[in-house]
Amino acid sequence: MARFTQTKQTGSSPKTLLAAAVLAVIVALFTSGIFQIADTSYERQKESLVNALSRNIAYCYTVEGSYPESLEYIEENYGLIYNRELFYVDYKTNGANIYPDVTILEIKEN
Repeated sequence: MARFTQTKQTGSSPKTLLAAAVLAVIVALFTSGIFQIADTSYERQKESLVNALSRNIAYCYTVEGSYPESLEYIEENYGLIYNRELFYVDYKTNGANIYPDVTILEIKEN
């Protein structure tokens, strides 16, 4: 009957340690991939905002003969939409025929 009894192993086997190490590496790679995708998406949003602002300002000047007097004017008349939780747009006019000073600041929560 002794052949059917199990003996308890003490400590971890090398296979268990190897499996845990492989799992930790997979989780680390997956997590870093997720953060990299999020950063790429963020940069694309900023690039899209820069392009949309430039396009709308130039289009307004072409159609109306003067640059937009405010960011709100661009939003109302030219359909500019952006995420205010991610970006702050500082828009300052220098006159009707001088290109406005536009600064886009990133809002990052730590």
